[in-house]
Amino acid sequence: MPRSTAFRCTLHQGRPLACRVYPLGIERAPDGEHLIALEPAEGSRGIYGTDSTAGDFLDANGTADYLAALERYRALIQAFRERVATMVDFERIEPREFWRRAVAEALRESGFDRNPIIDAMFDPDAHGCGANDIGVTITAHIAMLDEMARCETDCDRLAVAAVMLAVSLGYSPGEVIVSG
Repeated sequence: MPRSTAFRCTLHQGRPLACRVYPLGIERAPDGEHLIALEPAEGSRGIYGTDSTAGDFLDANGTADYLAALERYRALIQAFRERVATMVDFERIEPREFWRRAVAEALRESGFDRNPIIDAMFDPDAHGCGANDIGVTITAHIAMLDEMARCETDCDRLAVAAVMLAVSLGYSPGEVIVSG
């Protein structure tokens, strides 16, 4: 397991969860989530050791709040899925093709159509959700995204946003797919 405190990232305070847990990873499987040890990235100066537990390492890197936020955002996946299900008539629209297009659009690296929900996902401050307290920011951000999903009238745009949400949280697109 990695060392617990001596070699933490000190580049910046706002490092994301993936950086906080590295060189561990979170593997999501049907039977639950598991920590896995990752191979060092080429050129990485990450230190691997066996002088602490994975739990000690995660605690020392301040992951608790991030893991809690991840679970709060994950609840939006269900809300987006339910909203898509109310908007799309899968008796008339072939579900696999509908979701194939949504996944392709969400995973495209560039050239995607503008999507205000995706824009809001990745820039809460620009949408008035920023606060000094991260808990307040997360609560406001989740509420705003939920409201945007409820008000969205374009099922394709909402489906793409739902896939992007799932993937950005580390889940497969299948977490959001409604089969009809």
